[in-house]
Amino acid sequence: CRQEALSVMRVIYRDEKNWVQDDEKLIATADLQSDIVSWFVARSGGKPVGVLRVLYAPPLDLYKTYGFKMVAKNIDLDAFIRNNKIAEIGRFAILPEFRKNVRIAATLMSAASRDTLERGFTHYITDVFEGEQHSPYDFHSRVMGFQVVATHETGELNCKCRRITMLLDLKQTYLRLRLSNNWVFRTLTSDWDQRLHDRLMAGTQTSSTTPAVPTPTIAAARA
Repeated sequence: CRQEALSVMRVIYRDEKNWVQDDEKLIATADLQSDIVSWFVARSGGKPVGVLRVLYAPPLDLYKTYGFKMVAKNIDLDAFIRNNKIAEIGRFAILPEFRKNVRIAATLMSAASRDTLERGFTHYITDVFEGEQHSPYDFHSRVMGFQVVATHETGELNCKCRRITMLLDLKQTYLRLRLSNNWVFRTLTSDWDQRLHDRLMAGTQTSSTTPAVPTPTIAAARA
C-alpha cells in the first residue's frame, strides 16, 4: 500500500505543491511497521485516488516551537493536549480529478475515525494552510466540524502560507451528525459495529440502535 499512497502523495505534495520532495519524507518506510501511525488509501475503480494519515503520538513538543498564536480564547491548549487523547490527522491528499467528489474525503475520514475510536482516542488535531487553493479547511470546518484554535507561521512542510491549527471532538461530531442522519453520517459510520455507536452514545439520553447503512463505493484501506 505504500506505493499506492506514494502515487497520490507524489502528485500532490511533491509535484503540484512542492511541499516535500523525498519519498521517505512523504511516507516513511518505518510507518508501515509502526503501531502509532495509520495510513489510509481511498480507491476508485481499483485506482488509488486519495490518502490520509493518523499519527497517534503527535510531536506536541515540536508544535510548541512553531510559535502558536491562540485564536480560541476559551481553551488552554497545553492543558487540553495533556488531558485528552489526541491524534494528529493530516497528509490529506486527493488526486485533482477527484477533488470535487466529497465522498472520497468522507470515506477516508470514516476509515480513519473508526481506527482512532477503536484505539480509544477522543480528538483530532490538524493543521491546514491559510489561503492554499486546495486546502481541506472548508471540508474540515463545515462538514466535519473542526474548530480553529490557533495559528502559526512555520511547520514541517515547505509552504509559506500561515498554518491554521484545528481541533475536532469526535463524540460531539458524531452526535451532531447523527441528528441529521445525512449522507455524511451514513458514510462515516458505514462499516462501524454497534459497540462504537454505543460508546459514543454513552451518557446521552438515548442509545437506540443505529440502522445499517450501505457501504460506499469507494473503499478505504489501511496502508
